[in-house]
Amino acid sequence: MSASYDVIVIGSGPGGYVCAIRCAQLGLKTACVEKRETLGGTCLNIGCIPSKALLSASEKYESAKDHFYDMGIEVKPTLNLQGMMGFKDEVVEANTKGIEFLFKKNKIDWLKGAGVITAPGKVTVGADTYEAKHIVIATGSDVVSLPGIEIDEKRVVSSTGALTLPEVPKSMVVIGGGVIGLEMGTVWRRLGAKVTVVEFMDNILPGMDEELRKEALKIFKKQGIEFKLASKVTSVITTRNDVALKIEPAAGGPAENLVAEVVLMAVGRKPYTDGLGL
Repeated sequence: MSASYDVIVIGSGPGGYVCAIRCAQLGLKTACVEKRETLGGTCLNIGCIPSKALLSASEKYESAKDHFYDMGIEVKPTLNLQGMMGFKDEVVEANTKGIEFLFKKNKIDWLKGAGVITAPGKVTVGADTYEAKHIVIATGSDVVSLPGIEIDEKRVVSSTGALTLPEVPKSMVVIGGGVIGLEMGTVWRRLGAKVTVVEFMDNILPGMDEELRKEALKIFKKQGIEFKLASKVTSVITTRNDVALKIEPAAGGPAENLVAEVVLMAVGRKPYTDGLGL
C-alpha cells in the first residue's frame, strides 16, 4: 500500500501531534507515524503526565499520613501501590485516547510503526512506503546513561522504570539533580523510600534561576531528601538485592560507598534519531 500526503509527521508527542493537527486544520492532507501502541509520545505515556499523576497522588497520601492530624483529622492511610499505579494509568489513557479522538476529528491518518526516511519525500513504515511533500521529524528524546552503567529497569532504572516499580524500595539513589530525578525521587520519598540525590554540579536544577535553585534545595532537604552535590558516580555494581555505588567529589578526592535497593539514572536525555535513516 502506498499513499501520498502533503505532510508526514514522524512522532506523535507534543511536538508531533500538535503539528499534525495544525497542518490538518490548515487544509493539508496529513499523516502521523507512531510506533507505540498509543499516541502522545514520551510525555503522555512515560513522562510528564504519569509523573504528575504520581506526584499528585503521593502528595495526598503524605498529607493524610503526616499532616492531617495537625488539623484535627484523624486517619491512618494505607498505601495501595497497585491502586495508585492504576490511577496513573487511567490518567495516561484518558490523555492518549483524547489525541486519538483529535486525529479522527481532523482526518489525520495514523501510520502505525517505525518511520524511516528512505529517499527525499519518501517515508517507509513497515512494508509500506508513503510520499510526502513535507516531512516533519518530531521523534523526541531518549534516556542518557553514564558510561559503563547499564539500565536494566529493575535495579538500575530510567524514569520509565521509576514509573512502574512494583513495590516501594527501602532506599533509592537518584543520579542527577534535574527535574526528572527530583520529580521521581519526590514520589518515592513520599511513599516511604530513603532517597539520596547525587549531582555533579554544586546545586540542583542546572540552568534554572539561581534563587529558585537555592529555595528548591532547602525545600527538598526539609522534605527529607538527602543530597550529595559536586559529586560524581564512578561505578555502579548491581547484585541480586541491591546496588553498590562508588561516589567521588567532582573536583577529585577520596571515594565513598553507597548502597541502595534501586538506582534511578536521570542525567538527561538525548535526541532520538536511531534508525530514522537521516
